[in-house]
Amino acid sequence: MISQEKKVDFWDHVQFGGGLSMSFGSQTTIGISPSVIYNFDNGFALGTGLTYVYSKFDDTKTNVYGASIISLYQIPNIGIQLSGEFEQSYAKRTFPNDSENTSFPALYLGAAYNTGRFAVGIRYDVLYDDRSVYSSAISPIVRFYF
Repeated sequence: MISQEKKVDFWDHVQFGGGLSMSFGSQTTIGISPSVIYNFDNGFALGTGLTYVYSKFDDTKTNVYGASIISLYQIPNIGIQLSGEFEQSYAKRTFPNDSENTSFPALYLGAAYNTGRFAVGIRYDVLYDDRSVYSSAISPIVRFYF
């Protein structure tokens, strides 16, 4: 008798995507965060990501580079995705006559409404302090995966 079991390929569980952020006005901010995750069969996903954010306010420019480890859990049947993400970031701020370099960790805990390929929600950085170049510990979640 020949077995009819379907062989599951590693790449069948991998998704690529990430997030984008943009704001314009008195402060311009543009960010991109590509990532890759592996979906386990029990609703959990684990992955890694990169982050780049450019910000300009008056004569001050900031470039932020970071790398992260991402964990996601999809609550069955209700469309809610819980997330935890550890990110280490490095920033260079350029002022008219000076510049400074800084590094800072972030541990984001979040919740988002997930429609499968797209998630939108909010996250909170539990490690937030004055080393961060961000103005708040709270930030939006806008993720997409394909």
